[in-house]
Amino acid sequence: MNHKAKAHIAVLLANFFFGTAVVAVKHITPSLMQPLALNFMRICGALILFWVLFAFNPSKPSIEKKDAPLFLICAISGVVINQILFVKGTSLTSPIHASLLSLATPIAITLISLFFLKEKPGVLKYTGLFLGISGAALLIVFRNMDTDKSSSLTGDTFVLLNATSYASYLILVKPLMEKYAPTHVIRWVFLFGAVFIIPLGWNDFNHINWASFNWTHWLSLGFIVIGATFFAYLFIVYGIAHLGSSVVGSYIYTQPFFATISAIILFNEHLNLIKIIAACLIFSGVYLVNRKKKLSVPEGLESIDG
Repeated sequence: MNHKAKAHIAVLLANFFFGTAVVAVKHITPSLMQPLALNFMRICGALILFWVLFAFNPSKPSIEKKDAPLFLICAISGVVINQILFVKGTSLTSPIHASLLSLATPIAITLISLFFLKEKPGVLKYTGLFLGISGAALLIVFRNMDTDKSSSLTGDTFVLLNATSYASYLILVKPLMEKYAPTHVIRWVFLFGAVFIIPLGWNDFNHINWASFNWTHWLSLGFIVIGATFFAYLFIVYGIAHLGSSVVGSYIYTQPFFATISAIILFNEHLNLIKIIAACLIFSGVYLVNRKKKLSVPEGLESIDG
């Protein structure tokens, strides 16, 4: 098997991890642990693994002092705010809602570019924004039509804010990605993020009732920390090296598919007409805002989610 074929498999696996992570999060929060406790374990666990990996492939470990403030801002937007809102929002809404609303990230990037980077929009972008926002609004307004009643306005709002925070991070981290290797940036962003996550999540972490865990809960926790964080980030970087950012970015469309299938199987969720229409609107919106001109996001991060 050649490197390109392996890269396609790696990127598909990464998006499988990201997509099905919403189901794993839903399985253990908030019933067994509070969202901040899961954030604590996710960030600290992945951080340890990133630095263990560094020990096997050592390089220059430091960063320039002048870049430290930007690393800090990226950690706050891309790790602290982003992942806290993702886990909290996912725990309060349905897996299908969470996966579809997470696709708002490319739309949020476009909006930020329009307002702050003075990017000139075209008809396709305006149409894409309208369709994407309409799809998200449809999911939220008609959430009470879900037969499982598991979605909430608060949860949906947190997921949307998570997508916005992550979109800000993608724009802010671009200069760092151009200067340092992607794995080096991720390692330091997680390190700065852990400085905030550890004190925020320590109390909830100490109150986890480990005795109540069964094998499915341990499997979900390991899947989130090792699969949907550590391996997923590494697979995306590997894919970028062999396929390029545009190809890797296109795989983001597979995440709702994986989330939907796993939610139907494990949570007995149902697809209704509203969800299908909303999904079509969001997919079309994301496609159109990327159609004419690729969004300027850092290489290696297009598909990385909460």
